[in-house]
Amino acid sequence: MTLASLAAAAAMCLACASMVHAQGGDVGPAYGIGELAELSTAMPTEVQGVDIVEHLGEVVPLDVSLTHDSGKQVTMREILASGRPVLLHFGYNRCPMLCSLVLNELVRGLEGVDWTAGTEFDVVSISVNPDEGTELAHAKKLGYLAQYERAGSERGWHFLTGSAEDTKALADAVGFQYKRLPDGEYSHPAMVAVLAPDGTVVRYLYGVKYEPATLRMALLEGSQGTIGTPLDRFILWCHQYSASDGGYVLGAFRLMQLGGLAAVVVLGTGIAGFVVRERRARRLAPPKASGSAGAGSTTTPTTTIHA
Repeated sequence: MTLASLAAAAAMCLACASMVHAQGGDVGPAYGIGELAELSTAMPTEVQGVDIVEHLGEVVPLDVSLTHDSGKQVTMREILASGRPVLLHFGYNRCPMLCSLVLNELVRGLEGVDWTAGTEFDVVSISVNPDEGTELAHAKKLGYLAQYERAGSERGWHFLTGSAEDTKALADAVGFQYKRLPDGEYSHPAMVAVLAPDGTVVRYLYGVKYEPATLRMALLEGSQGTIGTPLDRFILWCHQYSASDGGYVLGAFRLMQLGGLAAVVVLGTGIAGFVVRERRARRLAPPKASGSAGAGSTTTPTTTIHA
């Protein structure tokens, strides 16, 4: 089972448990003292076939046409034409639990990021339910804009709907696997993908909790250097995403590179200092005497004979 499968199963179990508790339903059989429930490793039927298959480095279909919450037809190419990275969410607007949980936590995380949707990045939420239309999508958007409370952010939030074939084409390109249940609801994982301005999938953020620091670094990674400062990019260079930790952690290899670079700098500085001191010493040394006889030299007398 992949990590994405575990995240999907955990999120679905959380949603199902919350729904059962809210409805006062039966939570399972009771066991007497000394009795143990039979353990099972089988996945619940509702989440079988629900998974994330990562397609990092692949480009999503840019010309699939969907309906924007404003009522016009739009493609991912048109949305990405802004040159901003995209936080891409799949779900459906009538979802009784998980979709709202993901989007609510996403907004809470983005409230702690000093960049603003519509200026530095965009958020795209695509409904996998072909029965949902523009009116519901627009109402959903207004609700999240009211929660986000950032001026001008309406141009950076996009709630899209479309046919089953078109939405599935985009979902498959990202590796987002879902299915419709007999009661008409959808079983799906909890995930937000990060797209670069050219439509490349650069990161997957799993679960229902999105820390501001993680979102910031994911957006910086997705922007491919178009947002943030040189310091931001250096900090990102020092980190790598860890799905098990659910965020970015210091990379051991990067630390080794930095350590090696520091050692080279220190060694180079020491050698340069030694060379400078040696040259200075040579310049200040007194000149050596030349052309004089030594103290131990002897002179042979010359005898002149007169006739």
